[in-house]
Amino acid sequence: MSLIGARVVRNEDPLFLTRGATYTEDVVDERLSGALHVTFVRSPVAHARITGIDTGEAQQAPGVVAVVTGADLAALPGIPPIGPQAAMAQPLLATDVVRFVGEPVAVVVTEERYQGEDAAALVFVDFDPLPVVIDPRAAARDEVLLFPEVGTNTAMEHDWKNQPSADLFDGCDVVVSREIINQRLAPAPLEVRSTAATVTDDGRLTAWVSNQGAQVTQRELSGALDLPREQVHIITPDVGGGFGAKMGADPEHVVVAWLARHLGRPVRWVETRWENLVAMTHGRGQVQTITIGGRRDGRVLAYRLEVLQDCGAYPRFGTFLPALTRMMAPGVYDIPRLESRGRSVVTNATPVGAYRGAGRPEAAAAIERAMDLFAAEIGMDPTEVRRVNLMPAFDRERVTLAGAHYDTGDYPGALDRVLAAAGYQDLRREQAQRRERGDVVQLGIGISVYVEITGPAMEAGGPRENATVEVNPDGTATVLTGTSPHGQGHATAWAMLVSEELGIPVDRITVLHGDTDLVPAGGGTAGSRSLQQGGAAVQQAARELVEVARRRAAELLEAEPDDVVVDTARRGVAVRGAPHAWLSFADLAGREPLAVHTVFQAPGPTFPFGAHVAVVDVDTESGRVVLRRLVAVDDAGTVLNPLLAEGQRHGGLAQGAAQALFEEVVYDPDGNPQTSTLATYPFLSATELPAFELVDMATPTPHNPLGAKGIGESGTIGSTPAIQNAVVDALSHLGVRHIDLPATPQRVWEALGSGSGMRSGSASGGAV
Repeated sequence: MSLIGARVVRNEDPLFLTRGATYTEDVVDERLSGALHVTFVRSPVAHARITGIDTGEAQQAPGVVAVVTGADLAALPGIPPIGPQAAMAQPLLATDVVRFVGEPVAVVVTEERYQGEDAAALVFVDFDPLPVVIDPRAAARDEVLLFPEVGTNTAMEHDWKNQPSADLFDGCDVVVSREIINQRLAPAPLEVRSTAATVTDDGRLTAWVSNQGAQVTQRELSGALDLPREQVHIITPDVGGGFGAKMGADPEHVVVAWLARHLGRPVRWVETRWENLVAMTHGRGQVQTITIGGRRDGRVLAYRLEVLQDCGAYPRFGTFLPALTRMMAPGVYDIPRLESRGRSVVTNATPVGAYRGAGRPEAAAAIERAMDLFAAEIGMDPTEVRRVNLMPAFDRERVTLAGAHYDTGDYPGALDRVLAAAGYQDLRREQAQRRERGDVVQLGIGISVYVEITGPAMEAGGPRENATVEVNPDGTATVLTGTSPHGQGHATAWAMLVSEELGIPVDRITVLHGDTDLVPAGGGTAGSRSLQQGGAAVQQAARELVEVARRRAAELLEAEPDDVVVDTARRGVAVRGAPHAWLSFADLAGREPLAVHTVFQAPGPTFPFGAHVAVVDVDTESGRVVLRRLVAVDDAGTVLNPLLAEGQRHGGLAQGAAQALFEEVVYDPDGNPQTSTLATYPFLSATELPAFELVDMATPTPHNPLGAKGIGESGTIGSTPAIQNAVVDALSHLGVRHIDLPATPQRVWEALGSGSGMRSGSASGGAV
């Protein structure tokens, strides 16, 4: 029986549930014996000149081994910016100017961890305050400059200089425009950032880092330290969540590694939760202006998306997000005319990086709100507007006006399935009854139909990943993979793929990853790439190993290679028609090593899609929103293991719901974080969620032999706009047309108080 599609229980879980994970903070290694501890001194102000740093008292504090400032690291280049503005590079430690609360200014190294906080408080920094800009719209006016020598806050333009066409909406009966906010979020993984570093006897730097890709971190860390790549050894222990924010080397990682080399002793660093919330890169952070126009019969003729991206204080990966948002701007819809442009600006806030979906949830949020706004303006059911405009099903590449090469899709099928599963007409009847009765608690129904891009190239040469499969003489197998799990279940999934080809039981297959000495090349885990590239590489290696085994067995059994076939039941190969003439893989491995290393090259990324229905109860007196149901179709092509896929969908749905209803990073006008603890940055828990209703659908891709697309981010992309649309829908009969996220009780109450929802944004609509 094939393992593909089987509900195989995760190999990882027994150890996690008994002994527990070994995170970077937990690593016990003789190479780290006597390690020193690092504490960062961080800026308490958002924008200021540094006029002096006094480290004298700190150097005399108990247990202090060293106090380091930016002047000590002057020879290092810092973190290079994304985009053309080289002068906007992020320093490892601020020297002349600080640009956000939490920016590292100095570092204290102590014998014991507890000594660091007291010593850090004795580092006195003189700040000369500068004007602060937090709102990206204000930053775009260049009145307050973070980098005066550059002369602008614009870090990157995405066709921004191309002025909107005056005739884009010609022929439209109705045009609706609105500014919407896709708010800044904190990734907030349960395991905060952590690293440990030492210089081994051979002179190499060895660092343990909580990250999503050891090889990417090695490349960035060696570049920051100006070391040959082979002189840096990265090890990734268990990782307690990443969501995109643990990809590569942050300034803190570079400083810790430098200290190990500079002091000649191992050092360790684990950030606090406050540090994580104010200094780890944030996500999202877009101001979007959407304009949609079409006919009163529901046909959309034109769509324009303008994106203003908040980069935070330094241009990290967030600078690139508008490019991904623009690529996915039309979503699943066949819109004849499309325009988009983007601009990324720096502000006095934490730098923005990748966060679950990275640019694609923002695109889905924009077009799905646009569709609902258009439907409301013409008085048509939002599901019918979508039906009129959805691309028809296709099984070969389709190129959109935004330049995306969609592989396969059946968007009408996804919408039909989710509406049937949700009982859409029954929900509309219940809604009508509540409205007729004038109930205090009104029902809202929100729809989203989405598509996203997964498996983009992580390095030059296109989407690819490598894997090694080796059979050991004892009959076990070992897999080496360039992917790096942080909760996805690769140990189980990759073992399933090998077991499918070789017959070796899943529990006798070990998967190794996250060590650059064992796996020198790899793209890590991001962009929902793992199964479609890393898994495909494992499958390819296992199949190539079978071919090696067949050729060797043919020689030993004196048979033609074409007559030697795989016998998975006996975990070996046999001569066709002569079952007594066979050799196990273990036998062959005992004679000489039986291993294959391979690289899988994909022709391009894949485009998962789906449709969600959210059902909410909204208290019209208090503004409180309760998510009552969430029904989801998430089509990721062939599903290898439904248990793993469902886990990824659950996590994505939860994070999408959290953005819709709870999460938002907030600053005051002076740039002080107002959400720097888990008491003020609200987390969603199981008590705020219904049991998710998952509807299956599979449209395979031709881009890998598995037919698999990415699944890690899909839930996040579809759920947020569905819930937002549901909240607005609950109040639409009261004149509310839009509520920005998160839909907190205060925002909902204010929208109701305005009578038309105009406090949450401006809109224009009507006949043109």
